[in-house]
Amino acid sequence: MSGLTHIDAEGAAHMVDVSNKDVTAREAVAKGRISMSAEAAAAIRDGSAKKGDVIAVARVAGIMAAKRTSDLIPLCHPLPISSVSIDLAPDASGVNATATVRTTGRTGVEMEAMTAVSVALLTIYDMVKAVDKAMEIGAVRLISKTGGKSGDYKA
Repeated sequence: MSGLTHIDAEGAAHMVDVSNKDVTAREAVAKGRISMSAEAAAAIRDGSAKKGDVIAVARVAGIMAAKRTSDLIPLCHPLPISSVSIDLAPDASGVNATATVRTTGRTGVEMEAMTAVSVALLTIYDMVKAVDKAMEIGAVRLISKTGGKSGDYKA
């Protein structure tokens, strides 16, 4: 109908059948950022946030989110994720997040990487919102992906 893979001939949403696709090693990297006041950024960097170690909790939240992506995004396939790493780099005005997700399977892990970044950043917001309610999450995007029929991608 429209050339979109998640729309069938009648225009209804459906999960793509990947059973005939080759199993390949796949990796996706996504990035995002949360911007905040200098006071909130200092609380994260100094470890003085009242809710505890913001970076450690956000890292675990991102990993958990990657593993649960198919529960959140309706047409995503549940995947046997082999690895999730979350890098959180605080600076004077916020935190940059990078997620790298790997699997060996029939479909990619782009959504898992972007979900991991998004939830890690939301967790940071939750943990320091008492200091700064005006924080802004943005720039969540796919940076690269490898493997699969469509080949490699680099932003």
